[in-house]
Amino acid sequence: MIKRFLTLEWKQFSRASYFQKGIAIKILLVFAVIYFGGSALIMGGALYFILKDAIPKTDPIVIVNNFIIFWFLFDLVLRYFMQQLPVMNIKPLMIIPIKKKTVIHYLLGKTTISFFNFVPLFVLFPFSVVLLIKNYEAVNVVFWFFSMGFLTYSINFLNFLINKVTIIFYSLLSVLVVLISLEYFKIFQISKPIGAAFNTLYNNPILIVIPALLLAVLYFMNFKYIKSDFYIDGKVSKNIKEVNTADLSWMNRFGSVAIFLKNDVKLIWRNARPRQVMMMSFLFLFYGLIFYTRPTYQEMPAILAFASIFVTGGFLLTFGQLVPSWDSEYYKLLMSQNIPYKKYLESKWYLMVFAVTLSFILSTPYVYFGWKIYGMIVAGALFNIGLNSFITLFGGALNRVPIELNVKAKAFSNTNGFNPTQMLIALPKMVLPMLLFYIPYKLINFEAGLLVLGLSGVLGIVFRNFFLNKIEGIYQKGKYKTIAAYNEKN
Repeated sequence: MIKRFLTLEWKQFSRASYFQKGIAIKILLVFAVIYFGGSALIMGGALYFILKDAIPKTDPIVIVNNFIIFWFLFDLVLRYFMQQLPVMNIKPLMIIPIKKKTVIHYLLGKTTISFFNFVPLFVLFPFSVVLLIKNYEAVNVVFWFFSMGFLTYSINFLNFLINKVTIIFYSLLSVLVVLISLEYFKIFQISKPIGAAFNTLYNNPILIVIPALLLAVLYFMNFKYIKSDFYIDGKVSKNIKEVNTADLSWMNRFGSVAIFLKNDVKLIWRNARPRQVMMMSFLFLFYGLIFYTRPTYQEMPAILAFASIFVTGGFLLTFGQLVPSWDSEYYKLLMSQNIPYKKYLESKWYLMVFAVTLSFILSTPYVYFGWKIYGMIVAGALFNIGLNSFITLFGGALNRVPIELNVKAKAFSNTNGFNPTQMLIALPKMVLPMLLFYIPYKLINFEAGLLVLGLSGVLGIVFRNFFLNKIEGIYQKGKYKTIAAYNEKN
């Protein structure tokens, strides 16, 4: 049966419109897995010696146990935004003699081969080997390693659940922020009681039953959750719910693009996936705190320029990169209207410009770090408006992966906020501003770098119509391929 499922998935992948691009992406992902997997193995092998040199009076296994809770919480946050959950087209399987539990077990089994499950083990396995070489109790080390494996897979199945109930994730994220803050300011060091619990787990191998039981419970909860929605009438029936309306007449001032702007605002307001992306884009405002507060980066202005793009470009980089996939559910209807394609693209540009402008206003407190830093944010905002927005729209022409807007209401949907294609398209948006700043900075001075970066955005605004016309031609050329791709059933 598993062989049959694999055959069906291969046919679905190989017959898709994005097959060749998908093969290229998967090849690149293999190299990425080799690189990051190798880095994790090296880090795991060196971890014991690093901790021994840094804190010689404390046993390295005790240090790891004290802080491993933060790793698990960070892992959960990372998975929520980046781990691609398994998706199957289950409607055809509901009417043929295949047991429901077989399909569900296969679906859940697919989650176990995720790279996110292997990274912690790649670190912990060489670390455990070093412990054995250093004559630690073999039984304790082996059972501790398997306990960490059970907890890693528990995080995997917990992520599956919280992707369906967003409020759980944001509650856990808030807990993580509070715990790190309390630990950092030494108000309450949560690492001590939790570290004591993990040390007890290490010293008493029999306690492996606790993480094993937790894994079994989370697996059963996922199984039960999926099975509760595994009915064809539940899949094809339409949910009736009250629609909240809002007065958007003030947008009429934008003329012929107003209808598209209103549609985008309603889309964000009424649907789960766009709301999630919008909330995530707000977090980019705090990206600068990672770099502006570190003395190390003060001597690396190119990296600061990179960070400045993120401060005001959160919405552009998250929501904008999925244009036109946001409209995939009704794209055919949209393209059948007697409206110039350029107006459709222009409305998306206006939306991104508004978001960058709002982010720039909210970033005003960064003046605290000095006018040079704030100047970078100003130049980054201009670049985002004048060039990054058009690069983003161009990238949308290469994106033919449909999006289900209300993903929270469906058990077999991909709620991943990113996909590999978009991550590759995002590379020019990150590298170009660094080059525009760094080259004049090295040749002339800091102010010249800011001037070139900011003027590049101003030139983009001046030649807006030229860029929109070129991008419109690309969209028009691939219009029917895009419609065909959006009509495919995942």
